[in-house]
Amino acid sequence: MQPVHSPILDVDATSRQGARLTRRDGLAWGLAACAMGLMGGTAEAQPVSAAADEAKAPPLPALGTVLTVPPITLLNGASFDAASNRGKPLLVYWWSSTCPFCALQSPSMDVFWRAHQAKGLQMLALSIDKKPQDAVAYLSKKGYSFPSAWASPEWRKAYPKPKGLPITLLAGADGKLVVAEKGQMFAEDVEALAQFL
Repeated sequence: MQPVHSPILDVDATSRQGARLTRRDGLAWGLAACAMGLMGGTAEAQPVSAAADEAKAPPLPALGTVLTVPPITLLNGASFDAASNRGKPLLVYWWSSTCPFCALQSPSMDVFWRAHQAKGLQMLALSIDKKPQDAVAYLSKKGYSFPSAWASPEWRKAYPKPKGLPITLLAGADGKLVVAEKGQMFAEDVEALAQFL
C-alpha cells in the first residue's frame, strides 16, 4: 500500500519520525481517510439540497474580524440580539442533532456555558436541523441548557453557516473573532476557550 499523503497529516513521515499524534490529529486523519475511501466504508449521502448548500458555504471568518450575528428567536421563544450585549464575549456554535461530532462536542459546550454564563459570556447555539422540533427534542433529551436557536434556511441567507460542522466561533468583548474552529473540539479544547474570556 502506498503511503498516504494528505494536507492534514503526512502518515508516512509521522511514522518514520515516531511523532505522537494528538487525539485531534488522529480524528482528522480518520476523516481524511474516510473521505479518500481508505477505510472501505460508505458514507450516507446527504440530500442534494443540503450537499449543494454545503458546497456553497463560505470559509471560516478570519480571526480579528468583527462577529456580527443578526437577531434571532431562540427555541424557548426568547429573542437573542448580540448587538444589545456589546462588550461581552460571544460564543457561536453551529450544530445538528444528526451530527456525530456535534454529539461528542455538545456536552463540553454545555459544561462551558454553565461555568461561564455568570461571568458575562453570551452564547448562541445554532441548529441546522431540518425542523426546529428536532432540535428542541434533542436538547430536551440531552438536558442541555445552552441558548439555542433554529437557523432556518431563510435566516442563513443573512448569516450563512461556514463550511463544516460543528463550527465554533468566539468573539472577545471587543466583538472581534479570537477563535474560529471547524470540526469537533475535544473537552480540553473547549475548556481552553476560557483564556479568551
